[in-house]
Amino acid sequence: LGLLTCEVDPGVGLLVVSSKDVTCTFKPNKGKAETYTGSIKKLGIDVGFTAASRIAWVVVAAGKGADYSKGDLAGTYVGASHEATLGLGLGGNWLIGGSNKSIALQPWSIQGQVGLNWSLTWTDLTLE
Repeated sequence: LGLLTCEVDPGVGLLVVSSKDVTCTFKPNKGKAETYTGSIKKLGIDVGFTAASRIAWVVVAAGKGADYSKGDLAGTYVGASHEATLGLGLGGNWLIGGSNKSIALQPWSIQGQVGLNWSLTWTDLTLE
């Protein structure tokens, strides 16, 4: 369907749980860009701190292609995440959900961040 890029606020991992605000831009293959706000919450091992980071996903949906409507990415996505940061860092996020749980954020997201952090978590991304 397109590309979703999220700016994640800086924050501190609190060992078991963390929550950060996000502002996301969805650039569909057809149509105008859309802005979403929300939060990304993590449950699991999340230790350290990060500056603002950016995550990018390819957005896919089985059978939706031509039926995509503005705002369809709003909803909750759940899955797993892993990040490692020592100065500069990378992460991977696998999430599925959204409109009627029919949208997937490509399993191998690209995430770049600065800080000192390690996490392996169950992740919940909510977009409005």
